[in-house]
Amino acid sequence: MTVTLNGEPREVPPGTTVAQLVSQLTDQPTGVAAALNGEVLPRRTWAGTPLADRDQVEVVTAVQGG
Repeated sequence: MTVTLNGEPREVPPGTTVAQLVSQLTDQPTGVAAALNGEVLPRRTWAGTPLADRDQVEVVTAVQGG
């Protein structure tokens, strides 16, 4: 199935969760946020949130600087 990840189409297997998709981008344990179809998801729900065909996911990481 195809989802849009940060504006780019990506093929993922059916049953892929938000947590699995995020882990393809980063292994950072903190400083990561994910939104599914425009709604920010609490991290505790990522593993139990399966993606559907044509979902739109935005993943952002915090950047520290000064």
